Amino acid sequence: MKRSGFLCVTVLCLEFFCLISSQPQSKLQQCRPMVGPSALPVLQRDGNVMLGGLFSLHDMVMQPDFFFTSKPARSRCTGFNFRTFRWMQTMMFAIEEINRDDHLLPNFTLGYKIYDSCSTPYHALRASVELMGGEGEGEVEGGSCHGLVPVVIGDGGSTLSLVVARFLGVFRLPQVSYFSSCACLSNKAEFPAFLRTMPSDFFQVDALVQLVQHFSWKWVGVVAGDDAYGRGGAQIFSEKVQRLGACMALHEIIPKNHAEGAMASIVARIRSSGAGVVLVFALEQDAGALFDEALRQGLTGVQWLASEAWSTASVLSTPPRFLPILQGSMGFAIRRAVHIPGLQEFLLRLHPSSPDASEDPFLRPFWEEVFKCSLQGDGGGDSQGGKPLCSGSEDLGSVRNIYSDVSQLRISYNVYKAVYAIAHALHAMRSCETGRGPFPLHACPNTDSIQPWQLLHYLKKVEFSNSFGDETKFDVNGDPVAVYDLVNWQLGAEGQVKFVTVGRFDETTSLGRKKLYIQKTDIIWNGNQTTVPLSVCSSSCLPGTRRAIRPHFPVCCFDCVVCTAGEISNKTDAIECVRCLPEFWSNEECTACIPKQVDFLSYGDTMGMALLSVALLGSFCTATVVLIFACHHATPIVRANNSELSFLLLFSLTLCFLCSLTFIGRPSEWSCMLRHTAFGITFVLCISCVLGKTIVVLMAFRATLPGSNVMKWFGPLQQRAFISLCTLVQVVICAVWLAVSPPSPRRLMTRESACVILLCDEGSALGFCLVLGYIGLLASLCLLLAFLGRKLPDNFNEAKLITFSMLIFCAVWVAFVPAYVSSPGKYSTATEVFAILGSSFGLLTCLFLPKCYIILLKPEKNNRKHLMAKSESDKTF
Repeated sequence: MKRSGFLCVTVLCLEFFCLISSQPQSKLQQCRPMVGPSALPVLQRDGNVMLGGLFSLHDMVMQPDFFFTSKPARSRCTGFNFRTFRWMQTMMFAIEEINRDDHLLPNFTLGYKIYDSCSTPYHALRASVELMGGEGEGEVEGGSCHGLVPVVIGDGGSTLSLVVARFLGVFRLPQVSYFSSCACLSNKAEFPAFLRTMPSDFFQVDALVQLVQHFSWKWVGVVAGDDAYGRGGAQIFSEKVQRLGACMALHEIIPKNHAEGAMASIVARIRSSGAGVVLVFALEQDAGALFDEALRQGLTGVQWLASEAWSTASVLSTPPRFLPILQGSMGFAIRRAVHIPGLQEFLLRLHPSSPDASEDPFLRPFWEEVFKCSLQGDGGGDSQGGKPLCSGSEDLGSVRNIYSDVSQLRISYNVYKAVYAIAHALHAMRSCETGRGPFPLHACPNTDSIQPWQLLHYLKKVEFSNSFGDETKFDVNGDPVAVYDLVNWQLGAEGQVKFVTVGRFDETTSLGRKKLYIQKTDIIWNGNQTTVPLSVCSSSCLPGTRRAIRPHFPVCCFDCVVCTAGEISNKTDAIECVRCLPEFWSNEECTACIPKQVDFLSYGDTMGMALLSVALLGSFCTATVVLIFACHHATPIVRANNSELSFLLLFSLTLCFLCSLTFIGRPSEWSCMLRHTAFGITFVLCISCVLGKTIVVLMAFRATLPGSNVMKWFGPLQQRAFISLCTLVQVVICAVWLAVSPPSPRRLMTRESACVILLCDEGSALGFCLVLGYIGLLASLCLLLAFLGRKLPDNFNEAKLITFSMLIFCAVWVAFVPAYVSSPGKYSTATEVFAILGSSFGLLTCLFLPKCYIILLKPEKNNRKHLMAKSESDKTF
């Protein structure tokens, strides 16, 4: 049915356009009234210039059925809007105020012609046509349409203004809207005659996006009305928010018919999305339908963000049923006027008994809606509503509603500025000096017959400051300066909603300064909370973790994965963990790189203390043996084993035990060189002594053969020379090693380890191998000779002990090589110390323990006869 109505109006408009276009150029302004539906209700007052006005005084229209067999009944507007009625009265107030001003437009009066667009494009277009076409047949004076207006103030909704602007733009007739904020209306190619005192949604969306960014909301939902205002604003918001790294939890459209199933689906989608913050970019009627459904389903815990269209709407703030879910809501509203003197008195002057009441077609529905009574008129009482007759004693001053409330003059202030902008444009036209005009040949406009296109020229250049100090001007797109108040819905002492200003957005802020200012401490959030609500798909990843994107989810939905050891993240929501430099390692929280702990075989750790204890024990045992041998140096068993070599061997064993201490402690240049050279030289000295004893034992038994004088070649002097020569070879090897490539401290830093391993690098691998190889050569030779002398007669055959000691020595050092190569870090050092101590204890135990046993526990066997007796075991060995 509605579509049929639109088609009818479209046909009427086409006829109107064709009629005008068919006239000669000289008679362009001549026109004929159209024959069509009966005229709409109009509130009119004459003046030198008539200002057109379009206000949606009703929220909806009841359309009649169209049968196309008879003339359809008139559509009926329902749902009277007190807020819009106040806007209309503000226009009338501003016009009267200007007419009383002797300076702005002296000897010149403004009139008005105001229509109700009933919140529908159909009625808005019909009203525009009537504003352009005149009132009735034969009312053509001087070739001009009587009642033609040069400018229109309105309409309120963006959808309505789109229809009106396209129509009026054909005639270059200026339109100044007070509430249409759709960014699409800034397109001058499509809407060349459109201006507004309401900032574009582009700036409102910019403010909303900065609000989302300010509170770090990353998971935001948006619900838009199914019109140009809602769809356009929501689309710009979605694009800008996503460019900042946030994600859209949902993007839903409220149908204009408010279908129950569709509304239920939207609320269910909000609930399932988990979004804690939802922007409702819609007109107050659409927003109300959404909140009704949210109440029905018990949706709570959502922080609602309001677009300017309903951020201060009384239809939502007044009903108590909305308070549980809307308390704490926040949104941007255009800048509020502090106070317009005389406006409230003007608003309260209305009364059905006033002289001009009969000329106001909108007074009766307003009065009946306010006082819920019926005025007697052409139709008598209101039989349909069953309302009682009005008594005549009703007084607007005794009623508190949105109409008489002048504490939040925002859109009303826009209307006020629109009227004054037109007045200043007319003033500029009337002040034009002949020969200095802006038109061809420097002509000035004819102020007795205002042409719309001429007035449009002056309107675009308007720039003035009103009595409140606010500047009004239009940019190249016909948009005003964007300044918004951030309002917060808070409950007052009487349980009513108060719109508390908690911040401001000023688009004119100079570069380098923040456009958005917020007083956080003044904000009360949804649920009467004082802490900022959280709205994220996933909680922020704390330092020490990184984001891991969930497959098939937006980038704002992620899991937090702890950084692996050696990697850190020192900021919230890190995309990836950063690996520490080789000399650093992550702390326990993986939030910072700290210097790696230096790890070496120290005296403080358990292993170092154990090895130290064993080394000192070995030194103590060796010293004890020395003491025992010194006290019994004259006994046969001491003398029979070459006491000089025994003491030298015990001294070298003591050095072997003590040289292991150089492997414990923090490596340094000197300690690294000392540990390897001391180890090599002391062990060669020790093995040389054992080798010398072995040779002496073999030669001693061979010397007992008749005619043998071999012992003269192995006397004490020769023994000392032999040991010195063997040791000197090792000294030369060590000297060359230290001269060519000495051992030095080295820091072993692996990325997989939390420690810097401090160890001694051998420097020259060849030098290290020669040192060990030479020790091994002497030990192998000693083992071979001792093995050959195992069957020599004597009850105490020292060759056997040497054989066992060398077997233990060689076994320890053969096992040392693979253990040393495979041991990591300080454990390789510990392996080397263990080999030194193990082989030293092997020599000490095998060579001297049996002797000490006889000296201390079997002194009766410590005689020459027993030592020279052949052991029974020798026969079978």
